[in-house]
Amino acid sequence: MLSCEEATRLMSDSRERPLKLSERMVLRVHISMCAGCRKFGPQLEVLHNAMQNFAKGENEIEQDSKDP
Repeated sequence: MLSCEEATRLMSDSRERPLKLSERMVLRVHISMCAGCRKFGPQLEVLHNAMQNFAKGENEIEQDSKDP
């Protein structure tokens, strides 16, 4: 059985690389039984989007400071 720590690591890893079939299967089983990890998935999505928006904002600030 996958621990919550391992499950959240796999969820995070899935944003960087495709998970192996075996990883996807054990993650799905864990998520089906663990409400905390089910809630973590959408929270991870929010964090990912927030960081992308932050990075875009940083680029805009750098570009604005370069304009005369």
